[in-house]
Amino acid sequence: MTDDEPSLAALVAAALSGDEAAWTDLVDRHTPLVLSVLRRFRLSPADAEDVTQIVLLRLVEHLGDLREPRALPMWLITTTRNECVRLLRANRRLAPFDLTEDRFDIAADAAGPDDGILRTELTEAVLEALAELPERDRTLLLLLSEDPPLPYKEIGRRLGMRVGSIGPTRARALEKLRSGPALVALSGSGSALSPAGGGRERHDVAFVGRR
Repeated sequence: MTDDEPSLAALVAAALSGDEAAWTDLVDRHTPLVLSVLRRFRLSPADAEDVTQIVLLRLVEHLGDLREPRALPMWLITTTRNECVRLLRANRRLAPFDLTEDRFDIAADAAGPDDGILRTELTEAVLEALAELPERDRTLLLLLSEDPPLPYKEIGRRLGMRVGSIGPTRARALEKLRSGPALVALSGSGSALSPAGGGRERHDVAFVGRR
């Protein structure tokens, strides 16, 4: 995203007014975020495409209900996750760990119930922290997590950045991510980020940037 591109608020307003180009830009900016959630569920290509189309349809239906444009990334994460959960339940490929909570986003072939719960908590915390990042930082981290990896030159072109600034910007973005409230709370809860042996493991950003 270059500096002269419209803000998220302006883009949402234009899309709601019927500006087709604004809708296209809105979808292009946020598709990597949707894909980052889909990857956590290990869906088949066909299922992933179905979920993506459903999420985009929900966006068309509910964008006008969004009171604060800045909430859009988290709304997309939640909607994508819910649709993945619905699909996996329908396919009976989901292992419910806690029937009192809507936290079933780990496939049944996970290493074990405890590992699955910790992984679920960690994934949700990272996605929540990712949604809270400034759009430019979030987009950079998502582009860096593409598989197969995108060349830095291509990432720089898409974001209007010098290749030499990508590494330092990535480092600052990851630090912001790690200091997000959701990850800080998880780190202090004795969960996946705080192993009994002491010291903080750095699993929180494993899927949002090449090391």
